[in-house]
Amino acid sequence: MNRSDGDGETLTDSGFAARMAAFDPFEPAPRLAVALSGGADSHALARLADSWARKRGGAVTALIVDHRLRDTSTDEAARVAGWMTAAGIDHRILVREGPRPATGLQAAARQARYRLLGEACRQTGILHLLLAHHRDDQAETIAIRLEDASGSDGLAGMADRVETPWGRLLRPLLDVPRRRLRATLEAAGLPWIDDPS
Repeated sequence: MNRSDGDGETLTDSGFAARMAAFDPFEPAPRLAVALSGGADSHALARLADSWARKRGGAVTALIVDHRLRDTSTDEAARVAGWMTAAGIDHRILVREGPRPATGLQAAARQARYRLLGEACRQTGILHLLLAHHRDDQAETIAIRLEDASGSDGLAGMADRVETPWGRLLRPLLDVPRRRLRATLEAAGLPWIDDPS
């Protein structure tokens, strides 16, 4: 993952480090969690964050949520965990318990994901949870809020950092287009899962 950092090409370790610098300070030997779905965006983020943390004497824990709202979710979580094992990256599979909701599957998955991720960070004392939202996600969020007639605050889009009771959510990729994250994985010969939703 060390090719050109020009727009449309791969995101390099140095390009990622420049984005992480915006979130300083971090503790010595920073411990990070990465929300890892197995999609191209979060897989690229997990690899870049792992390299960034290791160079600083720290470590990453990939948090993989098995929401159990699709029949394939458990198999997908196991496959993604296998990628992390092969890379030597610490990981945990977090399982959503309870019945499958009859409606609103996307909303249920999102609520379960944030709850489980926050609980895992609190339990392990990790202060920084990285999310793989990127420029295309940001544009979509603003378009949806515009369509919903959100006020000026809503039209601001997603924040790059959000303080929580246990630490902070960080979005270091908000200025990076999806194609660069896919190119980063392709250049490294790494797979990803396309989310059918």
